[in-house]
Amino acid sequence: MKIIYIHQYFVTPSQGGGTRSYHLAKGMVEAGIEVEMITSHSENYYDFKLIDGIKVHYLPVSYRQEYGFLKRIWAFSAFVDQAKKLLLKLPRPDFLYITSTPLTTGWIGLWAKKKLAIPFFFEVRDLWPDAPIQVGVIQNPVLKKILYSLESKIYRHAFKVIALSPGIANSIREKCDTCKIHLIPNFADTDFFHPMEKKESFLQKFGLKPTFTIAYAGAIGQVNAVDEMLILAKKAQDKGRDYQFAVMGKGAKSEDLLRKAKNLGLHNFFYFPFGSKEEVRQLLAVSDLAMVTFAHLPVLKTNSPNKFFDALAAGKGIIVNHKGWVYQLVKEYNLGIYFNFENPEDAFEKLEKMASNPKLIQETQKNSRQLAEKYFSKEIAIQRLLALINPDKFGKDFRDEVYILTA
Repeated sequence: MKIIYIHQYFVTPSQGGGTRSYHLAKGMVEAGIEVEMITSHSENYYDFKLIDGIKVHYLPVSYRQEYGFLKRIWAFSAFVDQAKKLLLKLPRPDFLYITSTPLTTGWIGLWAKKKLAIPFFFEVRDLWPDAPIQVGVIQNPVLKKILYSLESKIYRHAFKVIALSPGIANSIREKCDTCKIHLIPNFADTDFFHPMEKKESFLQKFGLKPTFTIAYAGAIGQVNAVDEMLILAKKAQDKGRDYQFAVMGKGAKSEDLLRKAKNLGLHNFFYFPFGSKEEVRQLLAVSDLAMVTFAHLPVLKTNSPNKFFDALAAGKGIIVNHKGWVYQLVKEYNLGIYFNFENPEDAFEKLEKMASNPKLIQETQKNSRQLAEKYFSKEIAIQRLLALINPDKFGKDFRDEVYILTA
């Protein structure tokens, strides 16, 4: 069997960022499936690499989180055009496996199905166009109508639709009641991330002390609300608590975050540029809790963020600021605390209790690692995907316990 995997932002563990596509593609290769990856890079030339058995085609389409609306549209359209041209040159696959975002990658699937009669799987990482519309990036009513029509068409024509969270699956189901929707949540790399002691070498590298530390590792964009961490940092500093708050990442709001921290006069806040997966592991190793934040928009409650699953695998307690799927997991499995920016005192009191009682921290950390191993390991995700791709060969004997989490 041959599959062409399309992901505009494919990265490997050495590059940092979300590596879901890398692990799923590698899992397919190890199961005997030939996989070719079509992705992009910021160079001005086409490139090809063989990465752990994955044949990776890099198209010259630059993209950065700092891009404005028009530049993003150009990047999305350019990738679609170049991917279509490349598909005409490659040997015919049995399937396309297409992952969003952006939603425009679905155009490639629609075109390939009509032009080349190739069926496609469509993986939905975030709900588009709901997300940019709720954020306010897209306001034109005609454009909204076009995008919603495109979304519906992609779902209806996909061979199977893969959702990364129960909320995403439910939203797709409301828009396409005939779609074959399957849940394969984001996963925790339990081999790479694991509970670690606060090594002196790691502390020295980041300039941190071996004291109570909260970390955020991920994008710093308009939808991430990372600045809410500063509320807790300010309270800790005003009350003389020896807590540390660390952020590693990049995005359109990075400078705003640093400016706010400076204006607040914070001495307990530390910022580190976007790092490799190894650097994320090291930062989590010297942290007690990981913070998972999003802007307070309904669509963002459905998210299945990488940073949450990395923290689970690393055995870290979680602070979550929105009442979505992640909040439900934190609450049901006692993984940490809820932070309401409108009532920060309540969360800070809980934070103080944890900081003064190592057993409470250890309990949430143990629960996080156990949840990662039981429901969210990459091995479970790969097996679920293989069973969807070829049930005759790989069988249907994969874990259904994850559906307990959809209740």
